[in-house]
Amino acid sequence: MKKLAVLFLFGLLSFSCQEKEESRYTTNEVSYNLYQGSDFNYEGTVWVRELNGGDLEMTLRLEGPKSDEAYFFPAHLHFGAYDNVDAPIAFLLNPIDIRTLESVTQLGALSNGKQMSFEDFKNFDGHIKVHLADSGPEYQIILSVGNIGKNDNSRAAFNLENMTLCSPYY
Repeated sequence: MKKLAVLFLFGLLSFSCQEKEESRYTTNEVSYNLYQGSDFNYEGTVWVRELNGGDLEMTLRLEGPKSDEAYFFPAHLHFGAYDNVDAPIAFLLNPIDIRTLESVTQLGALSNGKQMSFEDFKNFDGHIKVHLADSGPEYQIILSVGNIGKNDNSRAAFNLENMTLCSPYY
């Protein structure tokens, strides 16, 4: 009988913890693909979820080689499509950890001062780039890239030859 009570209590606690995690978010969520941007074999997905207070949380998950060593790939949200020559950085995202191939960032005000709502984000003219390094020649190596918001994110529309490099400046 004690075992049954302990199992019931454990189940109740597990459900309670799970419910608290889910309650941080509204039902508004959208995802986009990230496509391989170089000879490095990394593709992935971006999820944007609306938090209860209206802020946005962005999760980037890559698929590709992992490592046990600590190393981080810089990631940026840019204005404009991935093939736009003039596409300044809109927001510096938290870097992607090579051990987990994941990054989570709560979006704040963009470099132009605008705070986006979920509806704003769905209509945003932008893209995401994940770099090999945060400086030096490796900065120009784009591991993964994808349009977001109103821009076409389909594989059919993606052409690696049209991808532009980006400046490390806002």
